[in-house]
Amino acid sequence: MGAQAQAQAELEAALLTAHNLQHTERLIRQHVEQVDGADFTVPEFDEGLEWINTDGPLRLHTDLSGKVVVLDFFTYCCINCMHLLPDLHALEQKYSHEDGLVVVGVHSAKFPNEKVLENIQSAILRYNITHPVVNDADANLWHELQVTCWPTLVILGPRGNRLFTLVGEGHREKLFSFISVTLKYYKEKGKIKDQGIKLKLYKDSLPPSSLFFLGKIAVDNSTGNLAIADSGHHRILVIEKHGQVRYSIGGKKSGWKDGSILEATFNSPQGILMKDNIIYVADTENHAIRKIDLTTEKVSTIAGTGVQGTDKEGGKMGVKQSISSPWDLAFGSIGHAEHNLLFIAMAGTHQIWVIFLEDGKLPGGTEYKKGTCVRFAGNGHEENRNNSYPRKAGFAQPSGLCVAPREWNCLFVADSESSTIRSVSLKDGAVKKLVGGERDPMNLFAFGDRDGIGMNAKLQHPLGVAWNEKTKLLYVADSYNHKIKVINPKTKQCTTLAGTGKASNVIGPNFKQATFNEPGDVCVGENGNVLYVADTNNHQIKVLDLERETVSVLPVTFVDAVDSSQSIKPKKGSRLPKSAVSVQQTPLVVRPCQTLQFHLKIELPEGAKLTEGAPSFWALWAEDHEWLFVGQKIDGEIVNLENEIVFVVPAQVQTNELVLSIDVCLYFCNDDKKCQMKGISFKQPLEFSSTCEEIISTVDLPFNF
Repeated sequence: MGAQAQAQAELEAALLTAHNLQHTERLIRQHVEQVDGADFTVPEFDEGLEWINTDGPLRLHTDLSGKVVVLDFFTYCCINCMHLLPDLHALEQKYSHEDGLVVVGVHSAKFPNEKVLENIQSAILRYNITHPVVNDADANLWHELQVTCWPTLVILGPRGNRLFTLVGEGHREKLFSFISVTLKYYKEKGKIKDQGIKLKLYKDSLPPSSLFFLGKIAVDNSTGNLAIADSGHHRILVIEKHGQVRYSIGGKKSGWKDGSILEATFNSPQGILMKDNIIYVADTENHAIRKIDLTTEKVSTIAGTGVQGTDKEGGKMGVKQSISSPWDLAFGSIGHAEHNLLFIAMAGTHQIWVIFLEDGKLPGGTEYKKGTCVRFAGNGHEENRNNSYPRKAGFAQPSGLCVAPREWNCLFVADSESSTIRSVSLKDGAVKKLVGGERDPMNLFAFGDRDGIGMNAKLQHPLGVAWNEKTKLLYVADSYNHKIKVINPKTKQCTTLAGTGKASNVIGPNFKQATFNEPGDVCVGENGNVLYVADTNNHQIKVLDLERETVSVLPVTFVDAVDSSQSIKPKKGSRLPKSAVSVQQTPLVVRPCQTLQFHLKIELPEGAKLTEGAPSFWALWAEDHEWLFVGQKIDGEIVNLENEIVFVVPAQVQTNELVLSIDVCLYFCNDDKKCQMKGISFKQPLEFSSTCEEIISTVDLPFNF
């Protein structure tokens, strides 16, 4: 490996002097020609390894022969590995298997929990990884190729010969140049084979779930309502304490769009806070902080540019300030004003940041204007370093925050990669250890599962913390130990509250018999009597009654929710009530010129009838596709429940697919003269073929009240 490393070092030095793109590509080609003649062949994958997203094991020197292969050495807890995934996705979009490129994820675990196949499968779902992944649980390939850190990319030529190595994140331009030149070089030599790779995506084998990889949970103490980051569905849910969804904001597809709650989009949101009708969201993969105002029904961005930043100081206003993978949020108060600060667990830069919700200052006296987003604590290096000076302290992927007021006046931090719980003083910014870890600030492998005091207690990648003002105790989602733990900050005693340490989904008659699967957050509710748990890999919200010591699952129901999961808003002026039900229709493949006859199949409650003279109506709409309705009737009165709504697909379509919204508003009364207004929004996905054909098809729109 020494000769290959030396050759790449010479290439890296030469690239620093490149004058333009042509010069860069010429230097890369010279490097490929040089190392292609050397014997840098990578050994075959071991027999018996576990593979994901494939029909079976892949062999490097048979299945992948004739391909340029990118080996992505990663571990799923690592934020830097997550940052690399968009680059790999874009690379795979540009070059297919038939073009000669194959990306293979090599999962070499840091934590024992990450060696388990089922947990890796969950991570692949969560991060939407669609290329083959091999479980290098014993790190044999890692050691064979002398990999030293996550993430590392090793690029191989078509006979399994090592060409390049890229360490860390932030090499997108270089990665694309390496691949472009390499593919061109080997195609000219006739060494690239165009056969495909048999994929069998793990996600295709699973049924749909109403919740999908929950992030964080927040409680509005004034109403008891919950706000939940349904991260895998890229949306925010507002839920009544009994499980009824009031709002579903965002879509099942990722995006970054402000505006009405019916059209706003998110990308894997994690952290969330709720107070009255305002919700703050750590929109993690959009690298932004968002604000949802339920009164005005608007979503806005208050920090972040939508692109991952590298700034470790901050100080700019709002959307001018780039940030990196915000993971959690907490309200804070410095001075006399309440909740004048919004703290951010900035996992991507291993720091704690803050947004000023009002003019104010940090410990040390620096004044900041409302809207400023700036570093509060952390030097930006990934380490477990405590210090009286907040900017000299070091964190390792902080992922959970909560504030303990009054006698403590501090911020508690779940520092996931150091497997510790830390405190940050809101008086002077001093960073101190609470439990977990060890004294060496550079040792990020001091993890385990042990109750105890201070550093004698051991955690494994904790992601969430919650302060209970009633009991004066701190609750912890000890994620990779699949447990909920509780800490007495005065004694630093850390004990297991619930969970057995095994990943499963047992509700159990009591705390000790209940089980979890990588719980991602905890949140105190019901005046300190209840602990809500985001049981992330079980796709559930579990409710721990702290007085009775019982565990239950919150039954989440979507009836009458304001649902924007398809990022579609009703036609302006359609006047659907906020409680309108969203009904997802089966997708249809349609042709240009085709006529669709939508038949209402609505059953009113027993004894109920449409109110004569009331303005019951239907309306058609599709966001940003006004061309669809040119020359067509797009709304009308409903006089009976046998209405037929006719829609003709235009001869010239402008997209491959869209969602047509058929909105129905009904006024009806029962025999007791009790009258209601109800709305239904039927979401009809349409996929367009290319051939115009004048045919007529009927589509039923069924619904029972």
